[in-house]
Amino acid sequence: MYTLRTVLLLGALTGLFLVIGKILGGQQGMIIAFFFAMIMNFFTYWFSDKMVLSMYGAQEVSYEDAPWLHNMVEDLAKKAGIPKPKIYIVNLDVPNAFATGRNPNHAAVAVTTAILDVLNEDELRGVLAHELGHIKNRDILISTIAATIGGAISMIAEMAFWSNLFGNNDEEDNSVGNIIGSLLLFILAPIAAAIIQMAISRSREFAADKTGAEISRCPLCLAKALEKLEMAAQQLAPIAEKEVNPGTAHMMIVNPFKGDFIAKLFSTHPPTEERIRRLLELAKKMGQI
Repeated sequence: MYTLRTVLLLGALTGLFLVIGKILGGQQGMIIAFFFAMIMNFFTYWFSDKMVLSMYGAQEVSYEDAPWLHNMVEDLAKKAGIPKPKIYIVNLDVPNAFATGRNPNHAAVAVTTAILDVLNEDELRGVLAHELGHIKNRDILISTIAATIGGAISMIAEMAFWSNLFGNNDEEDNSVGNIIGSLLLFILAPIAAAIIQMAISRSREFAADKTGAEISRCPLCLAKALEKLEMAAQQLAPIAEKEVNPGTAHMMIVNPFKGDFIAKLFSTHPPTEERIRRLLELAKKMGQI
């Protein structure tokens, strides 16, 4: 279900790109915008693991330093049918975790120092299984494709706006109409693309929850972890604002920022309450409740 939803959303994003590109930039504008967006996101995709880990000063954990953590990740990776990813510790006072890497063969999972204090072993196992779910489902690739198309839409809208603003047009009235039209699309097209991208991100979070629960065979462990992490996020939001880069918030297992109603409406994470509800339903199906 989640895969189908993601395919449909990516299709909608692609369709939006084609329609807006044809209206505003024509075929040439579409090709130029997509080319530049693809180049930018190619580098992001290829070097995403190094970029985000370096940003947080993450330290790779050796087996000697934490054999229990390595054994846990190795066991989960075997159950997931993927290679064991590298393991990193991030020195943050905000309990959270994330996965990165362009594919299962070049992946890493990172946990913050705070999460090791907040969660018990079973709950941490549920969180790590969720992150391995992202890796197994190749969500980094999916998000990169979405970002490429979304970026191309924004570029086309911007190109058309500035072209109409400074371009030559013999018919003044038509020129004004073009400027107003391109201004509206300049504002609305990226918003529409962002909404679809957020829908894709939320869908992938639900999918990672389900995949992670199936890997660990303990939906309740992840549900309890999410409940604790959400509570911590609400309490430690001021610290998160200082320690967490907003550009990486979508990678975290829970949104580290509290945010107002509008921020939650446009969040890349689905409501934690809904995630927990779905995990409890899965636990019932597994006969664990």
